[in-house]
Amino acid sequence: MTTPAPEPEREQSASDIVGAALGGAARRAGLDPNESGATHRVVWSAIGGWRGILESVLPSLAFVVLFTIRPEPLIVPLGVSVGLAAVFTVVRLIQKSPPSAAIGGLVAAAAAAALALWTGRGEDNFVPGLITNAVYGTGMLVSALIGWSLIGLAVGFLMGEGTAWRRDRRKRRAFLWLGVAWAALFFARLAVQLPLYLAGDVTALGTLKLIMGLPLFAPLIAVTWLVVRALYPRGADADKAAQP
Repeated sequence: MTTPAPEPEREQSASDIVGAALGGAARRAGLDPNESGATHRVVWSAIGGWRGILESVLPSLAFVVLFTIRPEPLIVPLGVSVGLAAVFTVVRLIQKSPPSAAIGGLVAAAAAAALALWTGRGEDNFVPGLITNAVYGTGMLVSALIGWSLIGLAVGFLMGEGTAWRRDRRKRRAFLWLGVAWAALFFARLAVQLPLYLAGDVTALGTLKLIMGLPLFAPLIAVTWLVVRALYPRGADADKAAQP
């Protein structure tokens, strides 16, 4: 008769899978703490530089502007928004640069546009974003409160320590509060944008989505990076931290 695997081993296996996925995403975004670099360069890399800004802003901006000028027919602002996302994806493919961000944006834009066309309501173009904020915020908050911070899992994988950070009170506390901070960002977006969605105010909803996007994302990336680098000093900084 086979003895069931102990519970801690199942948790470890699950945490490895989650940590590997999150860590891989962080590395692709240029957020590997093992790599040296100034904070502003790390943030710039995480948002994708000018190309990343254009890819994340222009499709939504085009939809908001065109819808405000002429809301009917709805297919026009939606078509331009999806078309811009498609152009960014094609450019990345032609230049053989990592297309994941652009493809993700294209899929999200197409899904949102399809929903809005199906319902005939311009505000439904923002439903996927509202759902994303709710899911991300809940995931960040719950994982932090139960002691398995998603940020901690990602950093632990990147730094090669797995879940060992959970035995360090300082790291565990830092990852707790970083998780709470990220959850607060997602819930703040939801708290501001959901009433506008329910009111059907597409212009205000789209404008605030842009304002609460990269302008809030970038500073929190910087704070997260600085905290992680303080927890995992390198070189001379590590020697100083090790001195009594």
